[in-house]
Amino acid sequence: MASFHVEHFGCRAARADGEAVAEQLRAAGLCVQQPREADVVIVNTCSVTAEADRAARAFIRRAHRHNPTARIVVTGCYAQRAPQELAAMAGVAAVVGNSHKALAPQIVLRLQGVIPTTSATGFVSLESLLSSGIPASQAAIWADDRFAHSFLQEAQLTPGAQTRPNLKIQEGCGNRCSFCVIPQTRGSSRSLPGVAILKQVRGFVAAGGQELVLSGINLGRWGRDLRPNPADGKAVALAGLVREVLSETPLPRLRLSSIEPMDWDAELLAVLAEFAGPRVVAPRLARHAHLPLQSGSDSVLRRMFRRYRPWHYVQKVEALLAAAGPDLTLGADVMAGFPGESEAEFEETLALIRALPFGYLHLFPFSPRPGTAAWALHRDLPVPPRVVEERMSQLRALAAEKSRAHRLRFVGRELEAITLHTPADLTARGRSAALTENFLPVELEASCTANQMLRVRVHGLTDEGALRARVAEDQYGVAAISD
Repeated sequence: MASFHVEHFGCRAARADGEAVAEQLRAAGLCVQQPREADVVIVNTCSVTAEADRAARAFIRRAHRHNPTARIVVTGCYAQRAPQELAAMAGVAAVVGNSHKALAPQIVLRLQGVIPTTSATGFVSLESLLSSGIPASQAAIWADDRFAHSFLQEAQLTPGAQTRPNLKIQEGCGNRCSFCVIPQTRGSSRSLPGVAILKQVRGFVAAGGQELVLSGINLGRWGRDLRPNPADGKAVALAGLVREVLSETPLPRLRLSSIEPMDWDAELLAVLAEFAGPRVVAPRLARHAHLPLQSGSDSVLRRMFRRYRPWHYVQKVEALLAAAGPDLTLGADVMAGFPGESEAEFEETLALIRALPFGYLHLFPFSPRPGTAAWALHRDLPVPPRVVEERMSQLRALAAEKSRAHRLRFVGRELEAITLHTPADLTARGRSAALTENFLPVELEASCTANQMLRVRVHGLTDEGALRARVAEDQYGVAAISD
């Protein structure tokens, strides 16, 4: 039996792409193996930073060194941005950009001599594949700027290797942030139709799923490319989709991944208040919001071409807290060392972070990306690497302080949580990994199977900062949840 391995790099949406490719290959009869044993190694790349590119190249070299007979297929954002560069690497048999990612499973099967058939796998026929213009050479590049084959609709999601899988409902981005290469690597915004999304949600619940994460490259813009509702003529928007999922399916919990500040409109905030407000006992919509910030400086945000100012961001945070209450966990992306960032501008970022109740921060040093407006800015106004690292250190310390303060608020409280697949070291100590409804990691003092919704009582923090908790015994018996 032919085998494959998928190595994931990048964001939730990218991982959803890789999981969809893997599911289709499994459906075609291939089995999963580790990189050293697999016949085909699929490298699902990111290209948001130079470090992401470097990590992908390092993995490709290592995979080829350890398994020289494996055929390496590189896909994702790096494959779209620089396909020739990757095609020249030893061991690479094919490069499949995001523009052709929907064809990646067929391309892999072709490399293995497996001919997909519509009746067996749901794939297009080989004849149809050939007529699409895909070249016959194995060492080929599939990438262009049309993105005609880019939306990889998921196989039916189930609670398997991922207890809380991502359902990618939106692809591409129409924003033009000066530092970001995503519009080049993923194209303009495109949405998965609501009918397909509801079918996925219902299938997930029928398979025993408890928590589903809606993800996208620019999730808040879901639906804007779809036709208005013929019944009332209203534009299709994320708020309506979320309400529909929670009203028309029995999904226990829905979580939204990153949404830009300006896309948290009044309608979406109203849905958050209805399904996750402070008076809701067991929220079905997670009290968790990730709002990319990037910088707390007005002048830096302008150079970034970001579509909000610091005071807009503060207003959105206040509106989110009013809708969901103080138990909301707020996260953000923050960048250090954007070209021309002065000490005063960086202090503005620190001051804004200190003023807001962040539960966690994702921190990044600026990375110049070819073809972006910030590439030229970096050439003219670079921030010295030593200064960038100093600022990153300050941000890491502040992020740790904010995270600890937020988590300590829940000591002595009961929270809703879902059990996860537990790492071996925790299992050996009779503990289980879990995640609270408001996105806080838990070390649970019980041996529990994954994919269970529990109420837990928090009594402290671990050395790593996770919530230390027990099952709330007034509602759940440990014997009922143990392996």
